[in-house]
Amino acid sequence: MNDVIRNWASNVEFRPAHVHRPSTLDELRRIVSECRSVRVLGTGHSFNRIADTSGDMVLVDGLPPEIHIDEEAHTARVAAGMRLADIAARLHTAGYALANLPSLPHISLAGACATGTHGSGDKNQGLAGMVRAVQMIGAGGDLIELTREDSADFPGSVVALGALGIVTNLTVNIEPTYNVAQHVYEQVPLDGFIEHHEEVFGSGYSVSAFTDWAGGHAAIWRKVRVSGDDNDNENPVEALGGRRATQAIHPVPGMPAENCTEQGAAPGPWHERLPHFRPEFTPSSGRELQSEFFVPRAAAATALAAIRKLGQLIAPVLQISEVRTIAADDLWLSPSSGRDSLAIHFTWIADRTAVELVLKAVEHELLPLGARPHWGKFYTGGPAAALETYERADGFRRLRDTFDPAGKFRNPFIDRLFPPAP
Repeated sequence: MNDVIRNWASNVEFRPAHVHRPSTLDELRRIVSECRSVRVLGTGHSFNRIADTSGDMVLVDGLPPEIHIDEEAHTARVAAGMRLADIAARLHTAGYALANLPSLPHISLAGACATGTHGSGDKNQGLAGMVRAVQMIGAGGDLIELTREDSADFPGSVVALGALGIVTNLTVNIEPTYNVAQHVYEQVPLDGFIEHHEEVFGSGYSVSAFTDWAGGHAAIWRKVRVSGDDNDNENPVEALGGRRATQAIHPVPGMPAENCTEQGAAPGPWHERLPHFRPEFTPSSGRELQSEFFVPRAAAATALAAIRKLGQLIAPVLQISEVRTIAADDLWLSPSSGRDSLAIHFTWIADRTAVELVLKAVEHELLPLGARPHWGKFYTGGPAAALETYERADGFRRLRDTFDPAGKFRNPFIDRLFPPAP
C-alpha cells in the first residue's frame, strides 16, 4: 500500500509509490538515478498538487543542515531543506541577515524559492530574488550547478516548480544583521487605505495590510529598519485615522497573539520581526485554504477597488486577507517577473465548495488585469490562465525539456502548464 502524506492544511493527500528521506548527497543521487519518476516535497505548505506524484517522493530535510558563509562575496551557501527560521537564526548569530522573510518562517528555503514565495516591501524582491546559485540533482543523478554570473539559464532555474531537478543547495545574498521595529495600527479606514495605498506601502521597509474587505477597516503592520527608514514623522497610516494598537494582536481578529512576533514598536533582530509568526508556534490548526494573486503595481488601484466591491461576497468564507508589495525581478517564472507587483492574499475557511464559488468571482476580476496566481496556492482558473503574462514561459519549457527530456520530474501539474512535445 502506498504511503499517504498530507500537506500542512490536510486539503491534499499524496500517495507516492515510495517516500525517501536521504541523509547524504550520494544517497540522494543514487535514489534519483534509479527512479523512473520522482518529485520533491518541502514542508508541505502548498495548497495544490504541485508536489504530487504516483512515483517516488523525496524529502530533503534529512540532508546535513549546512550553511557556508562567504564573507568576501557576501553570500551564504545553504542546504535547501532547511527551514527559514533555522537559517535566519544561524545567520544572525554569525552577524548576517537576509534582506527579507515571509510571514511564516516555518517553510523551507527551497520550497519558498521554487514557488515564488515572498515577504513584503516596495523595494524587496521575493525570496528567489536573493539567490545567486542553484545546485541540484539532475535526471541522471548528476550534480548540476547554475550561477547568476555564469549561466544564461540561471533565471529559469530558481522559481522552477521542481521540474528541473532536486535542489540540494542555494547560494543567497546576505548583508550585515539589522534591527526592525514593528508598528501595528487598527481601524484604518479601508477606502482611505485603497486610495492612499502607495503612501502606506512606501512608509516602511515591509508593510502588510489585513482586512476582511466588508467591514470597512484594515489593520496595518509597518515593519521599519531602525537604521533609518522609520518615517513616523510623516506617517500616512495615522494620517488616515488609524490608531496604534495598545496590545499585541493577531492578523486574524479574535485569534490569540501569543504566536505572533513582538509588536509595540520594540526594536529587535530582523528575523524576530519580519515574519508575522514565531517559529516555535504553529500559526493555526491548518484548517484553511489559501489563494494569492500578483497584479502589476500599475493596476493595483483597480484591483483593490474590484475586490472591495466583492467584500460582502468574500467575507463569509474568509478568515483574513493580506495585501503586500513585491519588487520586480528577472526570474522567468517568478510571479513578479518583469514587474513590480501588489499581492492580494486570501486565507479562506476550509470549505472547498463554498470557497470555489467566491474564488471564481475573484479571478474574474483579477485575471483580466494580468494577475498571476501564486504557484503553490488554491485556485480555479489557475496559473495556466496567466501563463501568457510570463514573457519567458517558452524559455522555461525549453529548459525543462533540456534538463528532463524523459520526464522524470514531471507530474500532471507540470504537464498541464508545459505539455510535453508530441
